[in-house]
Amino acid sequence: MKKIFVKIKKIFAVFGPGVITGAADDDPSGIATYTQTGAKFGYGQLWTVIVMLPLMTATQEACARIGAVTGHGLSAVIKANYNKKVLYSAVLLVVVANTINIGADIGALAAAAQLIIPANFVVLTLGFTALILVLEIFTNYRVYSRILKWLALALLAYPLTVFIVHQPWKTILIATFWPHVELNFEFFFIITGVLGTTISPYMFFWQASEEVEEEKMHHMGNLNGRPKIGLHFIKNMRLDNFIGMLFSEIATWSIIVVAATVLHQNGITNIATAADAAKALEPLVQTFPHAGFLAKLIFAIGIIGLGLLGIPVLSGSAAYALTEAFNMKAGLNIKLKRAHGFYGVITIATIIGLMINFIGIDPIKALVFTAVFNGVAAVPLIFLIARIARNRKIMGENRSGWLSNTVVWITFVIMLLSAVAMFYTLARG
Repeated sequence: MKKIFVKIKKIFAVFGPGVITGAADDDPSGIATYTQTGAKFGYGQLWTVIVMLPLMTATQEACARIGAVTGHGLSAVIKANYNKKVLYSAVLLVVVANTINIGADIGALAAAAQLIIPANFVVLTLGFTALILVLEIFTNYRVYSRILKWLALALLAYPLTVFIVHQPWKTILIATFWPHVELNFEFFFIITGVLGTTISPYMFFWQASEEVEEEKMHHMGNLNGRPKIGLHFIKNMRLDNFIGMLFSEIATWSIIVVAATVLHQNGITNIATAADAAKALEPLVQTFPHAGFLAKLIFAIGIIGLGLLGIPVLSGSAAYALTEAFNMKAGLNIKLKRAHGFYGVITIATIIGLMINFIGIDPIKALVFTAVFNGVAAVPLIFLIARIARNRKIMGENRSGWLSNTVVWITFVIMLLSAVAMFYTLARG
């Protein structure tokens, strides 16, 4: 028993940027998009989970390795090896995508909270924004990373619901492994959103920079201007990354299955409000009285927990991208008085995101549109990541092998084709 406990403890010790990134991937935007997917198409897009797992694992592993090997975030690496047009284009993409995503997530937090608290939408958005900024700016990285890891547990509500509801397992298994494609705009719009909320620009910048933060936290020295990392560090980094991505995709699969079984099969095909999305969790509490309220409570806790996890990751990755591009001090390990620019970007991006909620956009619809925007914005960034990770001059002996390189390029092609198909079917009406 003691040996088992020691092994479990060692596994938990490996948890770091990969697990946090994987959990943040299922932020309110992800939950809304996956729920809409299941409600609209039933089990029809369930196969995307199997496709996305190796794609996101390879892409995020490449980003993490870039950060770990160079000792710099993705933005700094692009700056050192490409011209300013490439740098500014990449930074602009991630900052714009993240700011829109922050706005949608803040709105979702407030909408979810209103399911259980009779409070004004404006008051709730302001309150959540203040809480997130205080946590991100005034807690150190070690404490903050622990908070983020615990918030990841909010995702467990969906896997639990999968096994409570009576499922057509044969149909689900076939849909999981057999692709189903519909040649229309709505199908490609949602599938681009599914890809975009799973393989997102903010994840690329965040994980690369957090590997650097981990190295600083563990006081790794420099060797010729690079961190002293060995095979053991790379092995743990890859394990952390894989666990995070696997955890994320299990949650994704569970959300789509639950939405398909509970919503689609009961004629609910469009998610218009947070209350509509919460209905997917009613079976989890159907043995209790007032199941509707309890479902809303669990849904609200999940959205709030993952929003508090996802929004700081969004603003943090935007801050890393922008401050590294302009040679400013960056890092959650650095105190506010020594990194005004870094925390300034976090604050400004979060506040602009907050303001998006007051221009009349529906919070739930905004989440899905944000996911689609991310799906388009990720395409040129994956192109850059593939080239950097394979570059011997930048990565040395830790450059991507043929398998990693191939999968990242496949990710680029699939996401490009999805975006092109979406715009093509839109043009065709």
